[in-house]
Amino acid sequence: MGFLDGLWGGRETDFDSGNAATNAIELTKRHHQVSLTKQGAATGHLRVNLSWRMRTSDIGGSSRESLFRHPFKALKPAEIMGHGQSMVNVDLDLGCLYELQDGTKGVVQPLGGYFGDVNAAPYVKLSGDDRFGSASGETMYVNLDHREQIKRLLVFVYIYDQTPAFDRTHAIVTLYPSNGPRIEIHLDERHPQARSCAVVMIENVKGELVVRREVKFVYGFQAELDRLYGWGLQWGRGYKSKVDR
Repeated sequence: MGFLDGLWGGRETDFDSGNAATNAIELTKRHHQVSLTKQGAATGHLRVNLSWRMRTSDIGGSSRESLFRHPFKALKPAEIMGHGQSMVNVDLDLGCLYELQDGTKGVVQPLGGYFGDVNAAPYVKLSGDDRFGSASGETMYVNLDHREQIKRLLVFVYIYDQTPAFDRTHAIVTLYPSNGPRIEIHLDERHPQARSCAVVMIENVKGELVVRREVKFVYGFQAELDRLYGWGLQWGRGYKSKVDR
């Protein structure tokens, strides 16, 4: 669906002002984009957060089903029940492919130490690398006061050097604009072999900043996302430093 489709033909719900109860907009396949400009949120620092946790279905399965089949499990300590063969060590990383209006292209990501800069080009900065899926997760900042220099930003998530396990995690990318409701994109689709996921595109469309849900899983890494979206960068094998790891 094109950008203007949300403005005509009764499709105004694509630019929903959010849920009054949660103060959040959830981007879905049906309602997949929102205009930061129309929300009055196209200035200041846009905070992009990645957080994840293991799916409860992979931690001992459903408690009702498990106790029905194995009633003596109720007598076991919770910590024993919580460690099954489905548990894996998952390290999800947050990254961003950027393209500026002057043609400059690049990536912001923990791998290789490309943490970016929020006050100079590319106006995107990653705050750090969370290796354990803590409550705070990983956070990236976009300086929208320089929105005129930004052409497009593709926020993506990838699994670094571990067994593919997007199907065993519940991950969510949340955008916190300087004004208005937060924007949530859930990565709930099951893709057991995927290693990367293009999550959301932030694009400058004739001076209007539009956030569009992508959620496209790929089996490769950044180079495959690059080819999918036509970034045209050169990629090589990268590693985290021992301090980061």
